[in-house]
Amino acid sequence: MRLIVPTEAPSGWAYCTFDEVATHHSGNSKLIKGKQFSTPAPNLFPGFSASGQDVWLDHFEQEGVAIIVSAVGARCGKCFFAKGKWSAVANTHVVWPEPEALDPKFFWWMVNDEDFWIRGGSGQPFVKTKASFEREFCLPPLNEQRRIVEKIEAMFDEIDKGVESLQTARTTLGLYRQSLLKSAFEGRLTADWRAQNADKLEAPETLLARIQRERDTRYKTALDAWQDALAQWRADGEKGKKPAKPKRPRDIPAKATDIGIHGWTMMPLGLLIDEPAYGTSKKSDYDGGSKGVLRIPNIAAGVIDATDLKSSNFDEAELEQYQLIEGDVLTIRSNGSLSLVGKPALVRPVDTQFVYAGYLIRLRPIPSSLVPKNLVYLMMEPTVRGQIENKAKSTSGVNNINAKELQELQVPICSAAEQSEIVRILDARLEAADALEAEIDAALTCAEALRQSILKKAFSGQLVPQDPDDEPASALLERIKAEKKERENSAKEARTSRPVRVAEPRRPKLTDLLDVLKQQKSWIPASKAAEGLGLGDGASSDDIEAFYHQLKQYVESSAIEIERRGDEDWLRLAEVEAN
Repeated sequence: MRLIVPTEAPSGWAYCTFDEVATHHSGNSKLIKGKQFSTPAPNLFPGFSASGQDVWLDHFEQEGVAIIVSAVGARCGKCFFAKGKWSAVANTHVVWPEPEALDPKFFWWMVNDEDFWIRGGSGQPFVKTKASFEREFCLPPLNEQRRIVEKIEAMFDEIDKGVESLQTARTTLGLYRQSLLKSAFEGRLTADWRAQNADKLEAPETLLARIQRERDTRYKTALDAWQDALAQWRADGEKGKKPAKPKRPRDIPAKATDIGIHGWTMMPLGLLIDEPAYGTSKKSDYDGGSKGVLRIPNIAAGVIDATDLKSSNFDEAELEQYQLIEGDVLTIRSNGSLSLVGKPALVRPVDTQFVYAGYLIRLRPIPSSLVPKNLVYLMMEPTVRGQIENKAKSTSGVNNINAKELQELQVPICSAAEQSEIVRILDARLEAADALEAEIDAALTCAEALRQSILKKAFSGQLVPQDPDDEPASALLERIKAEKKERENSAKEARTSRPVRVAEPRRPKLTDLLDVLKQQKSWIPASKAAEGLGLGDGASSDDIEAFYHQLKQYVESSAIEIERRGDEDWLRLAEVEAN
């Protein structure tokens, strides 16, 4: 929420700058977040970083109530409420509201929004605290501030309860979808259909044999078409590209399994689809060519979303290789997020104008064996989804599933007619769930808009009524100004009455020691060199220690020679001997 300044001050309110009612300073830049404790423990004190209260220290630097501002980074302007004993580490700013004029919670509600702050920088944004606090705002009486805070918190509590209920409902919808998919592929959704079509149901062995025949027939049909095309190519004088021979399907062992549902069996997905095909590795970009290229961001919830589309140019052979047809299913083969690997999307007629990128795999169902939309739902079903994640899981940070692993997925299958019934029921119920979710999302958006409306009214004097008995904000400001001036005068008097400070003896420097030795033409005792630096009787132990530390450095660098004579060290410049 941006700074709200009413054009006309409500009764009892007064215009002022933030600097008049708050002081501020940077957090301790020497306290680096990564060097602090990351978990609480006895005798540790909370610390605030640019991310919030997420570190702990063995000491505290501040005490009392203050506002901590995230000063640097993408979320700069986010604020945190500090009280008790605490510290503010690097990349923060600490704001202390003047307690006689500004209620800390009122101030926090006002500034706890990234849009409130004036910011600078692009690559690394930061808060311009000085510029932000030089702005004018309208200050309510202190008692009214407290009433405003009480009202905001009461209304926000009610909103929070509603939001919590909406979010619970949203979570429940997700569980409902998973339960629905599980029921579908355990045969429960189509139990009535099977009862009405008992004469059409096949035994597991019969179903498996038919699907294997259909797969073989599909390959033979493709082979016959290729031979016809090859003959025509030769008859035309072998002009143009030679037709490519279809690849023989991989042998996939399978055994009919009775899974306890009449007319169903379990089998490898590879028997139900053509050979999976990987997408193009050619680089694409926005306005990169004439042909749209579908990528991972275009795989939405079961469908293609072409709003964020890149493109490239392809020759005829490439267009043929990466061609999509209605009923294809694209799935993500590689991603850092395990939940995205194996995510499916159905290719509709409108999507066939595109090709697809290398991180996607095209699955092409054999229509007589597998209904395309049924494949999409199968890949979302919890048990099949678990198989995908187990195969794709990696410790390298990039999860991957390949074509062979997809073909090996064990899926429950029934006749194409029953699959169509499954799709019909799932479409209707999931569409209703999607509509309900859209209503929930709209309500959550309204809840956030309501919060902003409440805050806008709060800071423009419209949330609670004004009380004529409240001390006006102008009187608060005058009193604060008077107290500030009195403090400044007291400080000035203290400075003028302070006794003249006697300069402390200058600490020895390395260059001083060299100068002392340069004045000597030969060896001198270390005690005499020290006297030359002003280190006589009464010198502090720190000064003596500094002298010997400096002497050690020059001896180690061969700039000074040292010789023990009796009970004392003698010194001279190293170059004296060379002369």
